[in-house]
Amino acid sequence: MRRSLQLVLLICFASVGVGAYAMQQVSVADFSNLRPGDPLPAQWEAVTVSSIHKHTQYTLVSMDGVTVLQADAQASMSGIARKLDVDPHVTPWLQWRWRIAQPNDQSDLHNAKGDDFPARLYVFFDFDIDRLPFFERLVVRITRAIYGDQLPLAALCYVWANNDPPGTTAWNPHTRRVRTIVASSGRDDAGKWVSVQRDVSSEYRNAFGEPVPHVTGVAVATDSDDTGVQSLAWYGDIVFTDQEQHLQ
Repeated sequence: MRRSLQLVLLICFASVGVGAYAMQQVSVADFSNLRPGDPLPAQWEAVTVSSIHKHTQYTLVSMDGVTVLQADAQASMSGIARKLDVDPHVTPWLQWRWRIAQPNDQSDLHNAKGDDFPARLYVFFDFDIDRLPFFERLVVRITRAIYGDQLPLAALCYVWANNDPPGTTAWNPHTRRVRTIVASSGRDDAGKWVSVQRDVSSEYRNAFGEPVPHVTGVAVATDSDDTGVQSLAWYGDIVFTDQEQHLQ
């Protein structure tokens, strides 16, 4: 009897310990729990630019028995985004997997004419426009009038690049409010699922040199409007976590 009670107590304390140290996470995209062909959940909104009339098509499809998001860009540009409120001090690690049919050979991080990537993932941060210097505020307002109100004031943009190795960074050629970071690159992994995780908290500090505000949204985008090619990509589930994971 005494040994049985000790065993029960050990199990209870072990359970409490597991619960106390359970990984914290915030689900961003749970595509795998949806059905192929279904409409996207209501929290995902289309993001388009008023001057571009040909939009990338986003659909839920089955691949290897799992529902994923397919993006088909035919000399087109648009994205889908959802609003969030995520504290990157608590859950700084952004994890996802993606796959492309082939890289865009004309992609160029440093040139506006090459600002097309077969796969992008944006992270938007809370930033008050009044914090910007007067001239920069003016530039942002003019740019928004041209490209739309969705132009962020502070964002990280993870891309699947052409030749630049993972870890390469550059300011977006259209605005210095978006820092582009190469997460995957080249054609060696084309046609394969690639798992990615990035510490958005440290990468924001490195890019903007200031304390990290809350994450206000995430978007995915496959575009080819500048280069005029076809790009096909697939996106799996996306999640914020408090711990770095061992990716296979």
